[in-house]
Amino acid sequence: MFKIDIMSRVPVYEQIIEQMEKFILTGILSAKEQVPSVRSLSVELSVNPNTIQKAYSDLDRRGIIYSVPGRGCFVAENAKELLSGAKRNELSELEQTIYELLLAGISKDEIIECLNKAIKRKDELK
Repeated sequence: MFKIDIMSRVPVYEQIIEQMEKFILTGILSAKEQVPSVRSLSVELSVNPNTIQKAYSDLDRRGIIYSVPGRGCFVAENAKELLSGAKRNELSELEQTIYELLLAGISKDEIIECLNKAIKRKDELK
């Protein structure tokens, strides 16, 4: 399920966070579903358990997952809404990026083509 790119410049804990968020947004993990334990994910990915715990702590702090002592961690009931809201806030950044692309001479058609590719990628997940 999880995959770590050891050649990436993105820290391992951030890769885990990004993948967990993607799994929640795409419905692979749903509300109240248990997420892999720190120990099992550590073994599966050959990653130090402290790294997994750091990712889980960040997700817990943001309300994406919650922990039940003695039972493990679970996806929060409103996790998808929290993540969607955070992504929606990125729209203003996207607008600024598009503006800068246009200033740099990238055509409207090229930007629309890029958007269509992204939509196609999302549709392929279904």
